[in-house]
Amino acid sequence: MSPDELLAVADGVIDQTQPGEQLEAVATWHSETEVRAYEGEIEHFVSADTAALGIRVVRDGRQGVSWTPLIPGRIDAAGIAECLAEARDNARFGTSDPHAGLAEPDGAPVADLALFDERLASTSTEEKIRLAIELERLVRTGHPHMVGVESADYADAVSASAIVSSTGIRTAGHETSAFVGAWSLAADGDETTTGFGFSVGRAAEDLDVESAAAEAVERAIRMLGATKPKSERLTVVLHPYVTSQFIALIAEMLSGESVTRGRSPFADRVGETIAAPSFTLLDDATDPLAPTASDLDGEGLACRTVPLVTNGVLQGFLHNAYTGRSLGTVSTGSAQRGSHRSVPGVGPRVAKVQPGGLSMEQVIAQVGEGIVVNEVAGLHSGVNPVSGDLSVGVEGIRIRGGEIAEAIREATIGSTLQRMLNDIVAVGSDLTYFPWESCGVTLAIADVTLSGS
Repeated sequence: MSPDELLAVADGVIDQTQPGEQLEAVATWHSETEVRAYEGEIEHFVSADTAALGIRVVRDGRQGVSWTPLIPGRIDAAGIAECLAEARDNARFGTSDPHAGLAEPDGAPVADLALFDERLASTSTEEKIRLAIELERLVRTGHPHMVGVESADYADAVSASAIVSSTGIRTAGHETSAFVGAWSLAADGDETTTGFGFSVGRAAEDLDVESAAAEAVERAIRMLGATKPKSERLTVVLHPYVTSQFIALIAEMLSGESVTRGRSPFADRVGETIAAPSFTLLDDATDPLAPTASDLDGEGLACRTVPLVTNGVLQGFLHNAYTGRSLGTVSTGSAQRGSHRSVPGVGPRVAKVQPGGLSMEQVIAQVGEGIVVNEVAGLHSGVNPVSGDLSVGVEGIRIRGGEIAEAIREATIGSTLQRMLNDIVAVGSDLTYFPWESCGVTLAIADVTLSGS
């Protein structure tokens, strides 16, 4: 279904708004393809289209939601009417909340982003299968120690959506995405290691299968022969992949949702120094290079750049309409909607650290002695979202004399997020995008506890 078709469905719902209520209609269409290769053949193939309508009603501070499938090519008036009646009925039994309500237009301009690539529509199924099979072949033959491929996948999606509300929101758009990714398996004697690599884009032509395969091979091979390190305090250098995971966690703690729920160690610290002066963090939702960039948020407001930490000083939080009202401010265009079935949450689109002026090699040379952390395990379970205490498993490469040395694993690092932010000693220039809502750079952090043998 096209954005215009979805707008027509949503408009028809809003035309039925009753006095004293706010009404929101979210109409979506999604088409996806998934291919998994194994030993040169197709192991898994899925191609599916879905279309649905979600309705949200707010009356007297009470909120109700409901949803119904859509049938492309025709409007099921009876099904939509039943969905609307159910949403209104659900609102009757909701808990009253003085901050409940829909977003209202705020005049922020909508960025002109090229989120839809027509090339994807002309990509044949045979080509999608070929990419998955070629990815698996390149990983299997990438090194003599490669013994298998746990998965080699191609995936793409074409989606369209429309949001219309009785408060004046009326927006629609469509976008495409494509992905290849592999998990590799290497062995040397009785030792086995794994690795991964991926590539993302708006169309299949954007994907770099060779690079994804090479990364999956290199990550697995470099960990062969890894040993358990001794326990000590040292400087850790986070690989951009690892930094992106930490940034995602910090951005989550800087959401209005975490603040209102009492699950952020940074609540009530706006205007205070919470990180080293070299650390600047923002949610740059309209960055055209990011695969997760968007022009509109989950409530139909324009996405925008939101400063979170500038030169170490906390600037504020990410908000949707609800958390903005709850905390006496306004939406930052950061509403996220998991699907047409859900009410909007809040979170980043493209959280990223402002890059510094050093390459990874220069950061490692500057550190002199420490470790490069290439992988972390149990990040969310190993971090207390209230206190910021952190203890996570890591594996990586030892730094000796300013150069990388032997591989290490079966270790943990311990600190607090607050202390790690303040102990940043170098920020790399290698801004790296990932297929999730945070980017990474090389990041060196001093005085971290490494627990091993």
